[in-house]
Amino acid sequence: MSRRTRQPGRQSGRAQGSGLSRLIGSAVTVAGAGLAARGAWAALRTQPPGGAERWDRVNHRAETVTLLEGPAYALGAATAVALAPGVPPRLKAAAVLATLGGGVFGAIDDLRESGKNKGLRGHLGELAHGRVSTGGLKILGIGATGLAAAALAAPDRASASADDRDAGGLVDLLVNGAVIAGSANLVNLFDLRPGRALKVVLLTAPLAGGSPAGRLIATACGTAAGLLRPDLAEESMLGDTGANAAGALLGTAAVAGLGRRGRVLTLLGLTALTLASERVSFTAVIARTPVLRELDLLGRRPPEHSPRPPEVSRSPEESKSPEESQGSRESAE
Repeated sequence: MSRRTRQPGRQSGRAQGSGLSRLIGSAVTVAGAGLAARGAWAALRTQPPGGAERWDRVNHRAETVTLLEGPAYALGAATAVALAPGVPPRLKAAAVLATLGGGVFGAIDDLRESGKNKGLRGHLGELAHGRVSTGGLKILGIGATGLAAAALAAPDRASASADDRDAGGLVDLLVNGAVIAGSANLVNLFDLRPGRALKVVLLTAPLAGGSPAGRLIATACGTAAGLLRPDLAEESMLGDTGANAAGALLGTAAVAGLGRRGRVLTLLGLTALTLASERVSFTAVIARTPVLRELDLLGRRPPEHSPRPPEVSRSPEESKSPEESQGSRESAE
């Protein structure tokens, strides 16, 4: 048998070996992210920054829950990205920056919420009148870190196409930054019931793989899986800190893995959902849709139809509109 006739077999073997290696790498990434999240959660619970009471809230069951899950997600995910195999250094830096940027500005809004107007439209309205609320600061901050992350994630000029080196490169940068910031905001819009935002992140799991973008998705999902149990048990809340961090990480993965058309379509979809959230309650849509409702309730504690306690601390998630009219994770289910 000639070497020519044996060559396809060797190529097939290499392809199978490469595929198995990528699968193992993705599994290691998921497991590592879960461990990093649990480690960050344990450390933060042991020594909460500023004391435990700073992060505590009271839910509709009159039970104390903590917002420390959010910092645990941001720190766990950033650590896992930094250690993930198969991700180029520039993309790692971009993902870490986007994740921590979303977490930091989300934490500011979680802990020092200010401003009378809620929702994206309300925050932008305050900015237009020269008033910077914590929500407005979050929009500006995540927008800035999203642009910086998009610049880091962009290909080197030496390897970029002609279109990416002309004016189109600036358009791509703006689109990519908007995708990262828009993804951060969208995941945050779903954090209105126990486990919901983390389940949204986990729905992207089929896209995880051996590519650099797939490894980022694997990291986001592994971190979410590591923190899902205390969220569903209503021991903790993701808050703006964790939801913004998770969305920004997924947005960076989209920027890294999609072509120009895919990124533009993603941005259009994010924009449409964000605008819809100003008029339509996602919670109401989920409640009316059997499949979504059952997925939303999966793993959660059964609701209690007890009177709401007279004094209930306001949750950062109540800032979303129009969900506010229906209550938040602190409202009676």
